[in-house]
Amino acid sequence: MSHFHPLTVKHIKKLTPTSVAVTFAIPKDLAQTFAFTAGQYITIKKEIKGKELRRAYSISSSPEKDGITIGIKKVDNGGFSNYANNKLQVGDVLEVMEPEGRFVYKPSKEVQNIAAFVAGSGITPIMSIVKSVLDSNSKNKFVLVYGNKSYEETMFYTDLVKLELEYPNRFFVYFTNSQTREDKALFGRIDTSTVNYALKNKHAAVDFNAYYLCGPEAMINTVRDTLLDNGVDKDKILFELFTPTEIKEELPIQAEGSTAITVVLDDEEFQFTMDKKTLVLDAVLKENIDAPYSCQGGVCSSCIAKVTEGKAEMVMNQILTDKEIADGFILTCQAHPTTPTLKIDYDDV
Repeated sequence: MSHFHPLTVKHIKKLTPTSVAVTFAIPKDLAQTFAFTAGQYITIKKEIKGKELRRAYSISSSPEKDGITIGIKKVDNGGFSNYANNKLQVGDVLEVMEPEGRFVYKPSKEVQNIAAFVAGSGITPIMSIVKSVLDSNSKNKFVLVYGNKSYEETMFYTDLVKLELEYPNRFFVYFTNSQTREDKALFGRIDTSTVNYALKNKHAAVDFNAYYLCGPEAMINTVRDTLLDNGVDKDKILFELFTPTEIKEELPIQAEGSTAITVVLDDEEFQFTMDKKTLVLDAVLKENIDAPYSCQGGVCSSCIAKVTEGKAEMVMNQILTDKEIADGFILTCQAHPTTPTLKIDYDDV
């Protein structure tokens, strides 16, 4: 089971007018705890105006470097991203959960060619993946198509240009700006023509091992469909949503009445009764049980648990595979109980 640890802010760098890169120092005794695979994220816990907030942020630094860096784009007023951009200072201490997540790149001894299509703050996990790909084999290549409104709003723009110069024959980035026409940038949003331009025109001779998609759902769907139409094996396409879709609670017809639920967490059992119309995680937290969670939108994997008795159905799922669902795993932030009794185990994941 994951736990929160106090980490000190070592460095803060302004990336754009509305985003910052925050680097945490990792104490030697927590080096193993915070070792990570490129593409993973951390969850930060912070109380603001009397309310506890938890937010997940992808790690943008290389697994081979000291410290952990995340990119935070301001997306809310009064929330954590606003605090991080305007009030957070070097030396501040934040509660941070150890890295997790499945949108990862695992280095191989074999030569690998990777392509990525990202938009906005979806670049954050890709920064770590790019570095890991390029550093793990001197023959690896990486093609990145990166969409934003303008260069000014492009997170890690300077870092990406430096990577181009450092790896001139192995790293290729195509900036795509939707609101400004600028030098050396495509104009518009990432669409079918953009995908084909990068893969069938500029890099037609390259056989790609994997395709990473990260950003809004509409972009991911467009790129994924284009890749599939081009004959790409679906198993080579990995994606992570950075803007969860609006959740429409289409509850099962039988979701009436109450459920007697048992929760296993850190080798302890908790029992209580909940309404079937309530999300499992909401009911668990209401009982002051310190269950793991982060986004509460069905797009991270923090709140996964295994159903060992009874049944629960999810409103939305962007993480679990069909096999994992068949094995009984659920996202508790998206699941409603549908049986009179339910037992879930947070430890068996």
